[in-house]
Amino acid sequence: MSSKRISYKVDGEVQGVNFRSFTQKQAKSIGLTGFVTNVSDGTVQGEAQGSDDAIKQFVQHLNKGPSAASVSGVEHSEISTKSGESGFNVQ
Repeated sequence: MSSKRISYKVDGEVQGVNFRSFTQKQAKSIGLTGFVTNVSDGTVQGEAQGSDDAIKQFVQHLNKGPSAASVSGVEHSEISTKSGESGFNVQ
């Protein structure tokens, strides 16, 4: 099974609305590893790794966000995979 990894950045009303725990829950439910973190510029950023389909699903979740969030944009790009990572962490 081929694995891919993306780095992502979510713009909008995404801090203080449980965006990171929402992201972690979605990632775990579709079997991705990686992390999510709040950034001082007001965005949420991170990396996610898994199957192509899981990554596609994950990006759809990022575009939606939890109900309290208001996502204005999601940027993501493919990066090289990491081995030995387990779980999806909130940082």
